Amino acid sequence: MGRKRGRFAPTPSGQLHLGNARTALVAWLQMRQAGGEFVLRMEDIDKPRSRPEWAEQILNDLRWLGLDWDEGPDVGGPYAPYTQSEREALYEGALARLEQEGRLYPCYCSRAELAAVASAPHGLASEGPAYPGTCRSLTLEERQERAAHKHPSLRFALSDRPASFNDLVAGPQRAEPGAGGDFVVKRADGIIGYQLAVVVDDAAMGITDVLRGADLLDSTPRQLALYEALGLTPPRFAHIPLLYGPDGGRLAKRSQAVTLAGIRAAGTPPEQVVGTLAWLSGLADTPEPARAAELVPHFDLARLPRGQVAVDEPLLRLLAGG
Repeated sequence: MGRKRGRFAPTPSGQLHLGNARTALVAWLQMRQAGGEFVLRMEDIDKPRSRPEWAEQILNDLRWLGLDWDEGPDVGGPYAPYTQSEREALYEGALARLEQEGRLYPCYCSRAELAAVASAPHGLASEGPAYPGTCRSLTLEERQERAAHKHPSLRFALSDRPASFNDLVAGPQRAEPGAGGDFVVKRADGIIGYQLAVVVDDAAMGITDVLRGADLLDSTPRQLALYEALGLTPPRFAHIPLLYGPDGGRLAKRSQAVTLAGIRAAGTPPEQVVGTLAWLSGLADTPEPARAAELVPHFDLARLPRGQVAVDEPLLRLLAGG
């Protein structure tokens, strides 16, 4: 494998928060320490939830932190465009290939119907029950009957083989055959599913290393199945533990206190944020102010914590200028 290529791929459905910023910083450090290339991609495929002003705010917040990128929506690059909403032709091409391989089928189930299946096993952490395969074995006549009343989504049919991979942070991982159930790759409203879009984009952009939050760890077997079905080479994966607030919940976009915009408005210098995030990531001994570039020589994935990371109230007050 040649030069390493990593990326940060935020969704502009809200403002950048501390957890996002930490992931961006660590992914950036990984590539800069390795002499690799860092790509910024805006994952706005879910158009109703995405806003251009949030995308612009994310770019500004990342620059404020001292991060830069070799390719992205604002600087261009050889794999442009770097905005998912402009890459739909690639996703449709991937869907056509999966259709030819017999890996897709129409699904007419509603969310309410699936939620009512109490006996279904649990799906991904971000979802409800695993899909029970209701529409996988429908006859042509049954599909035609349902199509008269509802436009279908498209689901990817998982194989009956387990999936295993070695995560550079979380360690060896194994998923049982069909874990989470067959999943949607194109919604009934025409929006491409996250799992397909991210695989197509990472492969097309030559991404060799995907570093992201641990909340996406259970999505990786699905993505590996898509890599295999599309004849693509998967990247190396590293899933870092999430940040949790004083209430025990994940730091999220809905909390203004931990957004970069809120922290900037409070007058907190970027070096304080970078130093704090480095300390929370095991890359510094104390939460002292630091510039992102100063951390590059000392970066090591092995130093990252393996369990969830707590951010206490005094630390949040410090960042908020209190």
